Amino acid sequence: MSKHFMGFGLGLRAQHFHDVLEQKPDLDWFEVISENFMVDGGKPKYYLHQIREHYPMVMHGVSLSIGSVDPLDYGYLKRLKCLINELQPEWISDHLCWTGINKINSHDLLPMPYTEEALKHIVGRLIQVQDYLGRPILMENPSSYLEFSESTIPEWEFMAEMVSRSGCQVLLDVNNIYVSSRNHGYDCDTYLKAIDPASVRQIHLAGHTDYGSYVIDTHAHDVPDPVWELYREALKYLGPVSTMIERDDNIPPLADLLAELSVARKIAAEVLTVEQLQPKYKTAS
Repeated sequence: MSKHFMGFGLGLRAQHFHDVLEQKPDLDWFEVISENFMVDGGKPKYYLHQIREHYPMVMHGVSLSIGSVDPLDYGYLKRLKCLINELQPEWISDHLCWTGINKINSHDLLPMPYTEEALKHIVGRLIQVQDYLGRPILMENPSSYLEFSESTIPEWEFMAEMVSRSGCQVLLDVNNIYVSSRNHGYDCDTYLKAIDPASVRQIHLAGHTDYGSYVIDTHAHDVPDPVWELYREALKYLGPVSTMIERDDNIPPLADLLAELSVARKIAAEVLTVEQLQPKYKTAS
């Protein structure tokens, strides 16, 4: 399985549409939130296609609800497939979670019980989704704030087994590993070493809010030092993986995010070889 390394990117946010088109920043790719563009027409869609002419893109969803016991929403999947056909992303992703029940979307990424029953349920749904879309999907490890007493499988083993059985791939959120490790007291290195490096196609970096006794994944701050250090360890184990920074609140100017992304480039340059760091696709001129 090719890792399809694309270099370093950012999450595309509306606040930066104009700057991206005017400045054509030195970026390898953008990630877009799928649901923001699963509509017909409109100004955001206009900007999306203008920017797509200059940069490769990937799509990241928040409403697949792969863990729900509701039937798969084929209306949602049809709209998702239409956007895929429009945008031709390098890959698509969503989260290991559920978001609602009885057709009600909570707009929260809710945690799963890690049991054999839940694993079989999710694997079956992933196979259906991938068959319908005609491509593998990346699943992101969650940030979580509680655990189910019914759980019998560590999250990292659940993730690894889900990948093995379904053929899906991994969007490894390094910040989420750190957040959940703080909240639940597990070892980040154990988590990393449980994941097959060949299955990891993308890395998320982000900031969080640290309340001392617990940590919340807010995407409202710069990437903190412990997450940068965990990213360094991840690259040592995984090798080159397409990496981006997420920012969804207190969004700074584009220049600030580009400066922050340069830290990721610097760490990667210290850990990996020059050959490893050559993206498969270059930013269009």
